[in-house]
Amino acid sequence: MRPMFKSSTKRSTCALAGALALAVGSGLPACGSSSSAGAQGVAAGAGLGGSATPNSGGSQSGSGGAAANSGATAGAGGQGSGTSGGAGAAGQSGSSSAAGTTSGGAGAAGRGGGAGAGGVVGVGGTGGGSAGSGGQTSCTGAADDSSSPPKALTLSGNLGAHDPAAYVQGNTIYLAATGLIAKTSSNLTSWAGTPSPLQLPSWAANKTGATNLWAPDISYFGGVFHLFYSASTFGSKKSCIGQATKTLLESGSWADQGMVICSNDGTSDNWNAIDPNVVVDDASTPWLVFGSFWDGIKAVKLDSSGKRADSTLFSLAHHSGGEEGAWVFKRCDYYYLFISSGACCNGAFDYKILVGRSKSVTGPYLDKAGTDLMSGGGTLLVQGNATWVAPGHNAVIAYNGKTYNLYHALQGSSSGAATLRIAELTWDTDGWPVSGGP
Repeated sequence: MRPMFKSSTKRSTCALAGALALAVGSGLPACGSSSSAGAQGVAAGAGLGGSATPNSGGSQSGSGGAAANSGATAGAGGQGSGTSGGAGAAGQSGSSSAAGTTSGGAGAAGRGGGAGAGGVVGVGGTGGGSAGSGGQTSCTGAADDSSSPPKALTLSGNLGAHDPAAYVQGNTIYLAATGLIAKTSSNLTSWAGTPSPLQLPSWAANKTGATNLWAPDISYFGGVFHLFYSASTFGSKKSCIGQATKTLLESGSWADQGMVICSNDGTSDNWNAIDPNVVVDDASTPWLVFGSFWDGIKAVKLDSSGKRADSTLFSLAHHSGGEEGAWVFKRCDYYYLFISSGACCNGAFDYKILVGRSKSVTGPYLDKAGTDLMSGGGTLLVQGNATWVAPGHNAVIAYNGKTYNLYHALQGSSSGAATLRIAELTWDTDGWPVSGGP
């Protein structure tokens, strides 16, 4: 979720927890309307009194996939899957794939693939899982079957999280959430907390008045891993997105690289620079998708270092109920834009997940009915029930040949704890996702 401000004129990002770090044993506070760490759970228990948190759309542009994206003739399909190395998955729009040659588990498909030889091998493939710019199977995920519908997974361990974002490398899922908390899992169901990766940089505090970081995103491009994060205060659109980098996801420290984009920093902007999500397109170009309420979801092109490549600002979605927590996932010929709309942390608590798709990262994104997401469109994917209230801030990953959406929801009531939820995503005959949530 991002600045879960549920009024149409303001919204704040909420404690950016995720930059890849979930302090061991410290779950995110509930997103309640009292001072329970605010609508999105501020780190360290600083109550915001019903404020909202930013989303954590961690895109996982190619974490080493089962097959390369849009390969010309199998585009260096993923290498190994099984002990004797069965055939690698075919590259997108490729005709065949290379046979696997190594032992070990199948590498999970990376998100937002690049072209051809991108997406080096996942765990189980030669090289032990280095990430490429490609790495997404052509049409990963199971077909929807009404006789066996997708289900939510039964999870255990450290499950406190707001605005979860995830990145898959081999068989390990790295999750980040608001408050700069982080978790890992080797099977999607059992989760352990890990130390916070980054402290609030002084530049971000000075520019925005932020006291912690919100809604992180984890991605890989330009030869390094990137941790994008939000800095803001509740109800304000004077905000910044920054980034940190490191060479290995599983070890070493994140080095802060400073500002990527700010809103209302000596300018007058009606958009909010929070809730970052990075997707790498088929030409291996990284794009930063972001925004929360006001004028909606935006996108800018990045260069290989993660800095803004030019001054062009694209508009992707604008909804009457507000929108935030954008996540773009490439599957088959489409980029799917997932957004959260409604009140995550106060008021109606009607937070929900909507989706549209486009053949271009920059849109237009249309829903099932053909309505542009810039005109209030969005096909409903997940909504709450009596058990799980206000589900949202969705992330989508490919893992062992299936697709899943991860999000948070309030357990039991609007005063319940913000808790990690994971459901399988299947795909109908027209290529639209069906979630097993809440």
